[in-house]
Amino acid sequence: MKQPIGIFDSGLGGLTVMKEIHARHPEYDYLYLGDSARSPYGPKDFETVYQYTLEAVTWLFEQGCPLVILACNTASAKALRTIQQRNLPAMDPTKRVLGVIRPTTEVIGDYTTTRHVGILGTKGTVDSGSYAIELAKAFPDVHVHQLACPAWVPLVESGDYLDLEKADPLIRECLINLLELSDDIDTILLACTHYPLLMPRIRAMLPPDINVVSQGDIVAESLSAYLLRHPDMEERISRDASLTFCTTGDPEAFGHAAGIFWGNEVKAVGVALK
Repeated sequence: MKQPIGIFDSGLGGLTVMKEIHARHPEYDYLYLGDSARSPYGPKDFETVYQYTLEAVTWLFEQGCPLVILACNTASAKALRTIQQRNLPAMDPTKRVLGVIRPTTEVIGDYTTTRHVGILGTKGTVDSGSYAIELAKAFPDVHVHQLACPAWVPLVESGDYLDLEKADPLIRECLINLLELSDDIDTILLACTHYPLLMPRIRAMLPPDINVVSQGDIVAESLSAYLLRHPDMEERISRDASLTFCTTGDPEAFGHAAGIFWGNEVKAVGVALK
């Protein structure tokens, strides 16, 4: 049986992370699952996000994945720890589920000189406090300023982010509100995997001395390091350079929209989660 790396997101945003991972390790097999039928996860409560994420992880394990990456900040914030501690030992203790928050917080402090970092994310990610908690462990001297941008995920998934008349006011409003939290912010983390598609407009609206950091490269580098530390897991990953894209939503719509994130349209398969 093939043993691909499973990559999960509530919809399409995780493709920005998968793209960077695939660029580093094109030899591996990958199985992407987007829960588009129930997206977005950001406004949903903890129990709902946990249950949906557990269903997705279970499905990916059933497809043979020995390693699953939650390429979704909301799922990482609201479900990862519970799945790791409560569910994984009973499901299969030889398998692993990793997220995107810890790898990011382990390095984001290296980007800031003023020691003030702004976090832009979904309401679920911000409300969880996960970034503040993890950053306090890794960089106790860094001050965290968080802001939810609920309009940004729909802006990206609809394609309206390409319409500057619609997009620019929504992007500018969040940036202004974040910077009003502190004059000392010199680094902004895009703590949602959809947000990198807004990077050109975000960058254009900010002073050049403010760093804007997306997660794809960070997570890809962290995964490479993880596999070096765990050669037993690395050996389990199959190497046929295959890419499989699955969605709980409409496969044709997903495949078309995925082109925005992946760079070209993909052929997706529809699946149902328990």
